[in-house]
Amino acid sequence: MKLRCLLIDDEPPALKVLAKYISSLNDMEIVGQCRNAIEALGVLRQRTVDVIFLDIKMPRIIGTEFLKNLSHPPKVIFVTAYREYAIDGFELDAVDYLVKPVSFERFFKAITKLNRMMGREVSVTTIKEAPDPAAFIYLKVDRDMKKVFVNEIEYIESWKDYVKIFLTGGRHFLVKRAISVIENILSDHKFIRVHRSYIVSLSKISGYNALVVQIGRCEIPIGRLYKQSVMDRLQNKESA
Repeated sequence: MKLRCLLIDDEPPALKVLAKYISSLNDMEIVGQCRNAIEALGVLRQRTVDVIFLDIKMPRIIGTEFLKNLSHPPKVIFVTAYREYAIDGFELDAVDYLVKPVSFERFFKAITKLNRMMGREVSVTTIKEAPDPAAFIYLKVDRDMKKVFVNEIEYIESWKDYVKIFLTGGRHFLVKRAISVIENILSDHKFIRVHRSYIVSLSKISGYNALVVQIGRCEIPIGRLYKQSVMDRLQNKESA
């Protein structure tokens, strides 16, 4: 059975990002998208909800107060721009607390945690990994905006104030952007941060172990702080 999700956020772009992330998982569905807590109450009265993705600072009533007033709340994942409410969120037994902008990898880690709490497992058939061959982004190279097809990107490496984009066929170029900015640009696509200096395309990974992921003949190190989320993602994919 699919997990039924209710999204509550007064910022349409934030709702859009969450909706895209959820649409990439076959075992989740959206039963409602609300701009405030009052709208959400109407959905909860009419629909069965398994998990709420809840913003905190919203008009009329903030997310933490809204949750406190629910007599039998579903599971909750807070999604907010404000780190200072994290303690309040976890005191309310939130599954996780995501700080905007939320990468797909961080979102997926929260979903993995949610599934484990509910006795569910995410399988390889759950994740739609193949990049859209028509999807592209624009990146500034020197003085020009360069069109880059997402399915041609193999991995990205941080070079101080630049990133080096490696493409299929051995091509590469430099972009003056922080790797965190590139991670956000690619958040709607199927990439994973494996190290503070590396982002890789999931579809280009040919193998992995506890220390590296392999893309062709290239071995990309897995950072200590990223190891658990990387293993969760890759092992859930191979378990089906």
